[in-house]
Amino acid sequence: MERRELGRSGVVVSRLALGCGNFGGVGSAPAFFGEGISHQEAFRIMDAAWDLGVTTFDTADAYGGGRSETWIGEWLASKDAAVHDALTIETKTFNPMGEGQDRGLAGARILRQVETSLRRLGIERIPLYTAHDFDPDVPQEETVRAFDELVGAGKVGAVGASNFSAQQLTEALAISEREGLTRYEWVQNSFSLLDREEGEAVFRTCNEHGLGFEAFGPLAGGWLAGRYRRGEPYPDGSRMTQRPDGYLRFARDEVFDGLEALEREAAGRSVSTAGLALAWLLATPEVTVVVVGPTRAQHLEPVREALDLSLSPPERDSLRALFA
Repeated sequence: MERRELGRSGVVVSRLALGCGNFGGVGSAPAFFGEGISHQEAFRIMDAAWDLGVTTFDTADAYGGGRSETWIGEWLASKDAAVHDALTIETKTFNPMGEGQDRGLAGARILRQVETSLRRLGIERIPLYTAHDFDPDVPQEETVRAFDELVGAGKVGAVGASNFSAQQLTEALAISEREGLTRYEWVQNSFSLLDREEGEAVFRTCNEHGLGFEAFGPLAGGWLAGRYRRGEPYPDGSRMTQRPDGYLRFARDEVFDGLEALEREAAGRSVSTAGLALAWLLATPEVTVVVVGPTRAQHLEPVREALDLSLSPPERDSLRALFA
């Protein structure tokens, strides 16, 4: 597994990170806390990812209402010192921990939430800490100051931003430079063959400032894994039956045309469509990390395929053109 420095953070990460958003829930949605991936399956997934060379685990305080961080901490506690030394954990804060609880990036909340994350994870320092979303109700300077305090105290190694636009990211970087504060070293946004526009919009900012880019949603909620077929009902338990809002825009003939063409391209390379979609991301120069979120240990097979598949720039461009 190739590793790269994430931005200028000094933190080295595996090119593929294990997304743990469905451990004990479905992302940060309180309605699904206690559901999602079971404790036993989460341990199987973490073991399988580690065996593949994945040394970066991505989570958030609100995933599963805290279950995701807790289970990662329990898994880590069961391992030897070599795993402790090699594992890089990224966690995030913004969303509420339960119905009716507070949310956002107020400085006092960040300082409180990082303490609970440290306890659940069972570690003394979080290598990568991320603003999980942009908070329009809190001045960015307040948020950046809180992150700077955490880095200065040694509780956090480096900080990043998730779900930020290019403008929001640029504003935060300007504040850090002006005030001499810790800056965001990466952005984690949705990015895939099917969902490129907003991700590509921040590439210029990343290139200008030497930031890393983490791509989450690499299979677009299962669309690029061949889960959904033209004219067929969505499978039970799929993203389209649980949290479909962000993916309804894909349910159109042009997308199905592209998916069927992608399937033919994958068959010609003897890989799955998911494996080819992940390989496309790994071949995209601006992408530092691809965050994959399997719901079963065996769902990591496309990761293995992607690692064995090297796409040339013309191949990459040809696949991109399938979803114009």
